[in-house]
Amino acid sequence: MTPGTLEAFIDHLSIPKSCELNKPVFKKLFLDNGVLDIADKTALKDDVDKIRWLYTLKPATINIAGYVDGERDFSEVAVLQVELTSTKRLKRIATFMQRSIPYPLILLFTQSNQVCLSVADKRINQADKEKWVVGDILYTDWIDLAAPTAVQAVFLEDCNINSFSFANFLSFYKSLTDRVIAINCASHSGRYEQGAADNIENKPSEGRLERLRELEKLNLQRTEIANKLKKEKQMGRQVELNTKIKQINDVIEKIRETI
Repeated sequence: MTPGTLEAFIDHLSIPKSCELNKPVFKKLFLDNGVLDIADKTALKDDVDKIRWLYTLKPATINIAGYVDGERDFSEVAVLQVELTSTKRLKRIATFMQRSIPYPLILLFTQSNQVCLSVADKRINQADKEKWVVGDILYTDWIDLAAPTAVQAVFLEDCNINSFSFANFLSFYKSLTDRVIAINCASHSGRYEQGAADNIENKPSEGRLERLRELEKLNLQRTEIANKLKKEKQMGRQVELNTKIKQINDVIEKIRETI
């Protein structure tokens, strides 16, 4: 059954009570610990209503081992709920939050009965072991928990930690990351599938996330060319732009089949 409310969705995650923290996080934490510019501070002040630290998953609270190597420190995973008054600067907020808290974070952004999940690839800064390098930050689209699309409903059902890998916290976190990638791929393919074929014509080693990024880039290029086409008066140039759009469409279709 699809969770219909935020509370039901959080329950559906099935994170044990032993991991529960459920304490407020004050904005001062980010002002003191984060490197926030003026735009970040404005977004924090104007767009963020409340922040709660819902859970801390660590070996003492759940039967999952930490994972630490020269590049990563997945000793524990934190789950935060961030209630927004406005969604327009979501990505900015996610970025400074991921940079400010030195743990792998699962961010649940909420507004009314909608939720957006965000995860990030974090690595240890090789030049300064006390700092983190935040790589890809991934987001789902906003999901109306009372009326999700068909693929969103499958994704929500799939967000139960009992179906995640418990080998260690890196593989646990990757389980959710793979699901976020899968729902983002579904917005292009119409199918929610984990572990889709990991190859594409002439690019056998390219991963699913890279193909998703390529799709996003191609869609942007297509939009830019279409906007130029609307303003173009010269027939020869119109033909050239239409040809480019067709070529991009062909590439997009090939990639869609592989994600």
